[in-house]
Amino acid sequence: MQGWLNRIIGVFILLILIILGLKLLYYNDPVPTGEHPEKADILAHKMLDAINHEAYKNTRYLSWSYRRGKHQYRWDKAMGKARVEWGENIVLVNLNDPDKSIIKAPDKSITEPERRELIKQAVSYFNNDSFWLVAPFKVFDKGTKRSLVPQEDGSNRLLVTYTSGGDTPGDSYLWELNETGLPVSFRMWVQIVPLNGFEASWEGWHKTESGALLPQSHKVGPFTLDLGTVRAW
Repeated sequence: MQGWLNRIIGVFILLILIILGLKLLYYNDPVPTGEHPEKADILAHKMLDAINHEAYKNTRYLSWSYRRGKHQYRWDKAMGKARVEWGENIVLVNLNDPDKSIIKAPDKSITEPERRELIKQAVSYFNNDSFWLVAPFKVFDKGTKRSLVPQEDGSNRLLVTYTSGGDTPGDSYLWELNETGLPVSFRMWVQIVPLNGFEASWEGWHKTESGALLPQSHKVGPFTLDLGTVRAW
């Protein structure tokens, strides 16, 4: 009986390794070479118009969740502060000066190394999880480069590379837009994902209280990444 069980486990592990190997082979494209940065800027502005960038600039507060509600956020964009919650941890992050962040832990003492680690973790969570919410609004951030990548059907996709800022500078995203400029999906070349060119959809676009359009979810491979109740006001 034990021998059969070991064989089943071995076959299961082998199948997983084969699937992962096939994925690594399929998603192993180099970052595409873009061209025409001036025309790329025009396409980027079309995308910003489609999601109402003006309304987003005037938005002060945003709230959402990540990892099925395990991470909770309320972001005061005007003040550069965010309330980040996960598990039993609550960190009031000062995004402009993280050292001034506040740990909400009234029932236990926190050592200085623990405080620094919690702040570092909160900032990292915020950088990653907010990107899944507002990435299209960041295509003209400082340190970004934009170019066009022609497709076989005659359309163009928008390649955005972040040369600085965030946790992983050097990441690139290839945006697919619909005819109105609304993001449909992007392919990723990022340091934290070993699959080069992995694709994620941008779905559930809805008009928030502030007028800005924000997504509700993403499909990443067989998984759905739900952003919870997304608000902006």
